[in-house]
Amino acid sequence: MPSSVLSLVSVAAVSFATGVVVCRQLSTLHNYDHKIKGRKEIEDEYEDSDEDDEEDDVEIDSRDLNSVGGEVRMTLVVRQDLKMGKGKAAAQCSHATLALYKKITSSTSASYNPQMVQRWERNGQAKITLQVPDQETMDMLFAQAMSIGVNAAIIHDAGRTQIAAGSATVLGLGPAPKAVLDQITGDLKLY
Repeated sequence: MPSSVLSLVSVAAVSFATGVVVCRQLSTLHNYDHKIKGRKEIEDEYEDSDEDDEEDDVEIDSRDLNSVGGEVRMTLVVRQDLKMGKGKAAAQCSHATLALYKKITSSTSASYNPQMVQRWERNGQAKITLQVPDQETMDMLFAQAMSIGVNAAIIHDAGRTQIAAGSATVLGLGPAPKAVLDQITGDLKLY
């Protein structure tokens, strides 16, 4: 084989190999870009930390419930009519959990109940997530909780992502004995 043909074949082989490598790298970058864009959409659904969620700030003295035996848990009730994504609902439930915990552990709050907190923590900080069809049902459950001395918080969204500002998204109840929470939410379905 003449050296010019050999040189041409060598250049062609190197060019082909370089093209394959470059195409793979571009494909990888393209896929990475799509993953980043997809991840951004997912993060937007889950990201809620910059939202100024507010909760109804009603303090309840739940110490009368300390005499009720059995498992202690929190119940998180999610509105279905808002059609929140799973990530949005999870973030709202997290806000409710934190709001309840802050109330019941703050020594300056009328909701302060360290005995109930200790029972809940010994039980693994149990939480159950349920669903309600609309705000009217949620408000009724909130009133019912207030009437029997269960710590409660309704979370209102700031409206920066999926739903309208001020929308009541999640009702948090407890920590309280399961038997007492079942009086309020026993007929609700799991979320």
